[in-house]
Amino acid sequence: MTWILTDFKGELAALSAALIWAIASLIYVLLGRQLLPTVLNFIKSGLAVGMILLTLLGRGDVSPNVGTVPLVLLALSGAIGIGLGDTAFFASLNRLGARQTLLIEALAPPLAAILAAIFLDEYLGYFAWFGIVLTVGGVTWVVLERLPRESKANPQNSSTTKFDPDSASLPSPPLSTAPVSPSLWQSLTQGGLGFGLFAAFAQASGAVLSRAALAETSVNPLWSTLIRLVGGLLVLLLLPELHQGLRSGLQALRSPRFSLILLSASFAGTYLGIWLQQTALKFAPAGIAQALTATSPLFILPFAVWTGDRITPRACLGVLIALGGIWLLFSPG
Repeated sequence: MTWILTDFKGELAALSAALIWAIASLIYVLLGRQLLPTVLNFIKSGLAVGMILLTLLGRGDVSPNVGTVPLVLLALSGAIGIGLGDTAFFASLNRLGARQTLLIEALAPPLAAILAAIFLDEYLGYFAWFGIVLTVGGVTWVVLERLPRESKANPQNSSTTKFDPDSASLPSPPLSTAPVSPSLWQSLTQGGLGFGLFAAFAQASGAVLSRAALAETSVNPLWSTLIRLVGGLLVLLLLPELHQGLRSGLQALRSPRFSLILLSASFAGTYLGIWLQQTALKFAPAGIAQALTATSPLFILPFAVWTGDRITPRACLGVLIALGGIWLLFSPG
């Protein structure tokens, strides 16, 4: 067991990030109904920066020990992957729903592997590529699965439900009542597909830039997380939509309940999630790390069962295929 923890630190960190992002994504879908994508991204990133600074001060780690080149690479990684990529991801969620957005996101792992091969000379073996294909294919199979209750749901009701931050309890996450996926033409004209494709490319590019900064250096993943988040915040400050929507965002934050929920999501999805992602990119090739962090939809299935959904044999088959890919990615060599 010890050799797994030492030899596969990056892979285990990537799977842990996927689990955390699965939980956080359910909350972000609800929060996205009250905040614009840029505002949500800015606030959750800002909160995470504060948490990281407190952690670094508590640990007495006040020296980043980051050279100029890694610093620039990490800042660019954050600007592209977090500032632009996460905003595009939230925008795609609002327009397409979770299923189609996650399906488009499946392009990120192979894109990351290709970019890493081109710019970092990081070539993967046949088994690693086969593992990536199986993992992404299994996740895609699960995302495409439509649960029985979904076809009976009223799309209008599920898409227009408002999250009341002062209500007694959170509404059930839209696991099986997501809006019916729009046609390809609707996706193009409404911008959802474009946002999704841009998010996938931005996240793949951000992962490769982080890998370039972390692989052969002694940069602490926590410091790299902080630098990436600051880079993302600086880009967001340049977007006019942020300044237009900040007033409504600050108004929503007046609710203690809403603020607590947003703080919890920022802690899990941004502070812990990106820290684990950076750890994965430091100790594992970019394509493998990105493929394992893309397994979030698999971790959502237990929540679907908990809310009363029936997991079909097709979904189970997709999980088995993805697990086969994950096993290959954990194979020595």
